[in-house]
Amino acid sequence: METGTWLVICGVAGAACFALGWLLERLIRGAAYQQRDQIVAQARIEADTVIKAQELASKEDLLRRREELEKEMNGVREELREQERRLDRREATLGDMQQDITKKERMLEVTQRKLAERNEAVEARDTELQQTLRQQQDQLYRISGMTADQARDLLLERLAFDLRNEAGAVILKHEQELKQNADRMAREIIGMAVQRYAAAHTSETTVSSVDIPNDDMKGRIIGREGRNIRAFEKATGVDVIVDDTPGVVIVSAFDAVRREVAKQSLVKLIQDGRIHPSRIEEIVAETQKEIEAHLRRTGREGAQEAGVHGLH
Repeated sequence: METGTWLVICGVAGAACFALGWLLERLIRGAAYQQRDQIVAQARIEADTVIKAQELASKEDLLRRREELEKEMNGVREELREQERRLDRREATLGDMQQDITKKERMLEVTQRKLAERNEAVEARDTELQQTLRQQQDQLYRISGMTADQARDLLLERLAFDLRNEAGAVILKHEQELKQNADRMAREIIGMAVQRYAAAHTSETTVSSVDIPNDDMKGRIIGREGRNIRAFEKATGVDVIVDDTPGVVIVSAFDAVRREVAKQSLVKLIQDGRIHPSRIEEIVAETQKEIEAHLRRTGREGAQEAGVHGLH
């Protein structure tokens, strides 16, 4: 009886242990699955975060590169626009020079026509004087009874005196004035044509360099939004070239006098340090007066040395 009881008890205890083990296994396995799901979910969240961060960084880098590229493109566009403006100014300058040449050619034609008209007037006056001479000869023959030779000598002497004091002086004066004007205008036209078309010497005759103390001075010469350089080019009628060449600014113009005025004005502005549109106009006007005075003085000295008088 006791043996059977113990067997029953052992069987019940074994069944209870089996059931408890099975239950513990189910609990442990369920916790493991739950922990696994949590780890997987957390990993997915972290992966999404990393992917989004990388996408954001890529977008920011792309945006930064796009801004840099746009800035470079804007710089290139502005440089191209500035080159176009310079070309437009050069074309306008060449157009003005062509108009000046055409105007002076027309003035020369007018002067030559006036000279031809003067010559015709002189010839007409000479014909009139000859007719008057013949009339006076006939009159003297009738009145004085002089011989033809005596009357001729008297009339010639009288007319020669009158012509020297009247017609000769007037005619010579006008002829000299017209010839001087024609020669002067011809020299000006030839000089402008030589400066305009002498391509073999363009770089030597149209460009002057101005030394600057440092490259920061280039920015001051250009000014904010290019206001200083535009004011300088407008006041002097030249082109100012500011490139990457260190320590140098280039002044370009076909007119040698304008180019020299611009060069000396720029040197004065650099030495003075005050570079702004109103100061530029003041310095350029002052330099123009100085150079004009120097040219007049040099011209008078050269004329005196050459023995030429009567120049103004």
